Parts: sequence; C-alpha cells; structure tokens
Amino acid sequence: MRTAIEELAEEAEQQIRDRFWEVSEQDRAVAAKAAADLRAAVGPAEIQELLAVIDRLRHLREALAALAVALAHVHGRLAWFLGAACTALGPVLNWRALPPGAGPTFGATQPTPQQYENAEDAIRRLQTALTHITTT
Repeated sequence: MRTAIEELAEEAEQQIRDRFWEVSEQDRAVAAKAAADLRAAVGPAEIQELLAVIDRLRHLREALAALAVALAHVHGRLAWFLGAACTALGPVLNWRALPPGAGPTFGATQPTPQQYENAEDAIRRLQTALTHITTT
C-alpha cells in the first residue's frame, strides 16, 4: 500500500508541477479537509503502535471513510487521485481484528503488524500529498 500511495503522490505532484493539473479552489478545499481528516484518523507511528489492533483498524477504516467522502465531493483529477488512493487502501476493508475461532468472517483476514504499519504509513504519505495540493 505504501508503495502504491507513494507512486500516486509522486504522479499528482508531477502533474501539478508540470501544470497539467490546475488545482481549483474546490480541489484545495476538499484536499485540505481530507488531509485534516486523515491526520485526525491516523496519528504518528509511535502513538498508533501503542494502540490495540482493533483501534488501529478502526482508525484505518475512518481514514478510508474520509477519503470516500472527499471523493464524493469532487470531479476530475482530484477524484481520480482519491479513487486510486481508495483502491490502493482497499485491502484494509477485508481486515479483521477478531482472533481466529470467532466464527465465520466473510473471508476477512487478520493483518500482520507490518501490514498495519504499511497502511498507516500510506495514510500519512497521502495526508502529506493532500496538504501539498492545498498549497499549490
């Protein structure tokens, strides 16, 4: 996830730098709100790592929800960027925090600590990219 988000962020930053993507005021406003929502959902690594896995998963899902809401409010390049970010982070939706033996889980899987870290780092990188969009 982290790699996919990094590639998306670099592409967005390149499009803005090359003036291929002219960021509108609406894009800036939506990006600023999404960046703030991501920052509120997923904190610094040293704080996230102290949380119970169920809370880490909740925070990641909150971040995904914030991206979906932002996506609903835009069109064009920012919508494509946010849609691709949601797709890259999609595996989070199939994660579970309940231990094995809790009964059927609709195919949900239990992520490793490294997968949590990877997803949280991806959210932080996405937040940075959205902040960059607001300042262009």
